Amino acid sequence: MADRDRITKAVYLAVDALNAELPAGVSIEKSLDAPVYGAGGKLESLDIVTLIMEVEEKINAEFGTSITIADENLLSKQKSPFSTLGTLIEYLDETLKQDSSAV
Repeated sequence: MADRDRITKAVYLAVDALNAELPAGVSIEKSLDAPVYGAGGKLESLDIVTLIMEVEEKINAEFGTSITIADENLLSKQKSPFSTLGTLIEYLDETLKQDSSAV
């Protein structure tokens, strides 16, 4: 399985874990275009933190590496990696590639 597919799988597992805890009628669709934060996003601040922690945990388990994406600066960027699940997956892919080339 390609790294991008493994990242997508890990993110979708994190979404499943978060959706299981959200109130009825509130959930994130498992789609690359699904909004996470900002315009169209349905999550409250605590939900976003929970999603970030779940994603970090799933990525760490899948790749055997520690990654931290909980960064206030990322949320406030013009093109935030947390805009959609697709932008999050793209950011994770780039970050993991940089981390592996630094080793």
